[in-house]
Amino acid sequence: MKKVKVGIIGFGTIGAGVVMALKSKRALLKARSGIDISIAAICDKDLKTRRPVKVDKKLLTRSIGRIMYDPDIDIVVELVGGITPTKDMVLEALRQGKHVVTANKALLSEAGGEIFALANALGLTVGFEASVGGGVPIIRSLKESFIADRIDLIYGIINGTSNFILSRMAEESISFADALKLAQDKGYAERDPRLDISGGDSAHKLSILALLGFGVKVKPADIYTEGITGIEQDDIEYAKEMGYAIKLLAIAKRSGKSLELRVHPTLIPSSRLLAGVSGVYNAIFVKGDLVGDNLFYGKGAGAEPTSSAVVSDIVAIAKAMAGGSRKIEDGIIINRDIDGIKKMDRVTTRHYIKFLAVDKPGVLTRISGILAKNDISIASVTQKERKAGDMVPIVMMTHEAAEKDMAKALKEIGALKIVRKKLVRIRVED
Repeated sequence: MKKVKVGIIGFGTIGAGVVMALKSKRALLKARSGIDISIAAICDKDLKTRRPVKVDKKLLTRSIGRIMYDPDIDIVVELVGGITPTKDMVLEALRQGKHVVTANKALLSEAGGEIFALANALGLTVGFEASVGGGVPIIRSLKESFIADRIDLIYGIINGTSNFILSRMAEESISFADALKLAQDKGYAERDPRLDISGGDSAHKLSILALLGFGVKVKPADIYTEGITGIEQDDIEYAKEMGYAIKLLAIAKRSGKSLELRVHPTLIPSSRLLAGVSGVYNAIFVKGDLVGDNLFYGKGAGAEPTSSAVVSDIVAIAKAMAGGSRKIEDGIIINRDIDGIKKMDRVTTRHYIKFLAVDKPGVLTRISGILAKNDISIASVTQKERKAGDMVPIVMMTHEAAEKDMAKALKEIGALKIVRKKLVRIRVED
């Protein structure tokens, strides 16, 4: 029987989950794959904190070199996170002839080109199923299941923290601040949640999906990104009244010979399956020219779903090795048919707009005039209950309008003395 040895760098929550899975499922994996996968070493700078899994102390080390330079270790599993010094670890593991499995979306979104190029040159594999969607098998599906398809659209909920916050705001009628605190209390949000609530985490993952689905290399900094901190509880209520839910969506969409890439809060019809995705769950919609519409749904984070994805990569690499192949193709082909990323100011969507205005005659006429002047037509307008100080919330839904026109109109409306509060604008995807 083929034997494969694994070295794990990072023994935190995810690392402990992977160790537990490899230990508890060793017999099952052996029976299903015909390969005996064992842990040769576990590296972490903290070896004192208690973990939920017991391991032989002889396996524990603070020395990365013990894993890097052990000729018996076939696969290095990187679960440290971040870019520095993790990038150097991954590159060195490859230079030492070892396959790599990682859950590190930030690393791949920033340095994936260099990492994949080195792996290809050396005939090695980088497995990264856990980098997007946790236990949702979106990476392997894009690489293998949809290999014959031209992908036209990928969009979805790929950050569980933001989805939990928006879900609680909708289900419990609480504020953003209260929903964030609840997420932190339950361990779904970090002490510093900025990467999640700013949309940055989703942008990292979207860059990976864009590379696999569309063959387009893009850094997260080049993706239009807007977070959920500006969403208020009444926006969720108003959206619900109109038959919509608000979700933080990551969107990759063909638009002629260009590709739209954007992350932002979005109104989606309540009838869509995505609208019902609640809590920390992820859901990713993929449309291909042959396969049509597909929706992937599952837990997007946590030790168990992430370890499931990591172990699936380890087994896939081990099976390839047992079959005499050193490498699994990464599925990345640069698409020459897409000219580049569509500039955000040329993107066209419908819009939800909310503002507080002085309650007196002529206000709506003046605002409607500004929108019309900028080629924006109104689909509906609702005047809500009066607020203190004779201010009234006004909610509008527009027909499709270009970003540049909307930005110009909102700037002009926001400068009016009859408008009292920062305007809220949320894009719509029907």
